[in-house]
Formats: sequence, structure tokens, C-alpha cells
Amino acid sequence: MSKKTIGDQELALLQYIEDAPKSSVAEVVAGYGESRGLARSTVLTMMERLRAKGYLTRRRIDGSFRYSAINGTGVVMTGAVARFVQNTLQGSVSPFVAWMSERGQVSDSELAELEALVDTLQSRREKR
Repeated sequence: MSKKTIGDQELALLQYIEDAPKSSVAEVVAGYGESRGLARSTVLTMMERLRAKGYLTRRRIDGSFRYSAINGTGVVMTGAVARFVQNTLQGSVSPFVAWMSERGQVSDSELAELEALVDTLQSRREKR
């Protein structure tokens, strides 16, 4: 069974917690929520939703709950991209590649990463 989808704000929160594992709600509010104008109750609700969706875990340590990401955000983003390609682009990556080429703002490192991915795809194809 696949995990439930998450929104942009939840993804940003998940990334924060991934970078600061074993964080308490108070620590997440101070480090993430305050700069975004989010109340403690909002941050806690988001954290509990992420936990219910299977993205966070919590453990009681020294009397308070500590939250950590179950999977890295890379796994979450891969799933989000897969759903976007399947649901929005009807399974074709061509519109996305066309958008990237029209955008014209691909850094050298991003271009190198894309070239490496194309090489990997070509190798897999040749092995078939």
C-alpha cells in the first residue's frame, strides 16, 4: 500500500525534521514554525498528520516525544514525482523535459546529474 500524499508545507516540515532528527514539538516550533508564523498547535497538527500518514515516528525520550523521519525526503519526492507524472502528465515525462528546456535555468550540476541519469537509462535499455 502506498503512503498518502503530502502537501508542500508538510514536505518542508518533513525536510526540517529529517535535518534535525529526534526533535521535540517545542524544538520544531522554534526552528521551523516561528519563522513561518505557525502556532504550536498548527505545527503539532502537521507533525501528527505526517505521523498518521507514515512519514514520521515518535518516541518518548526523557519524558517528551521526539519525532524523526521514517524515510528520507528523497523517497517522498520520488513518490510525489511519480504521482505527478502518472496523474497529471498521463505517464509521459516529455512535457516535463520540454518545460525544463524552455526554462533555460539548469545549473551545471543539474545538467551533469541529468546526463548521468540519461546514461543510466541507456545502459538499462541496452541490457534488455
